[in-house]
Amino acid sequence: MALSLPETTEESHMHHPDFRVSGKVFATLGYPDKSWGMVRLTPEQQAKFMSAEPEVFVPVNGGWGRRGATSVFLRDVKSKSMRKALESAWANTAPKRLTTAIQGQVL
Repeated sequence: MALSLPETTEESHMHHPDFRVSGKVFATLGYPDKSWGMVRLTPEQQAKFMSAEPEVFVPVNGGWGRRGATSVFLRDVKSKSMRKALESAWANTAPKRLTTAIQGQVL
């Protein structure tokens, strides 16, 4: 799903896969273990996802979590929710030239 987003690459960070746009991480897999992923949301986006599915979306521990980094319980996340979270994280991270180019389009 993440790799379907424009100019996304898969790399590795601290021994687990991550997804980047323009060299910046917007999502990871396998942390703290293989049942979890992480998306870089804004605190406001994080609150909405957590409110809708509190058993699936939880803040990462510490300061990163307070700034919007959100763990996703992969076993229970619905495909539609995961896509929306990835698209949000991508849009938060992508350079303006990409987000402007797709503005008004469905990713």
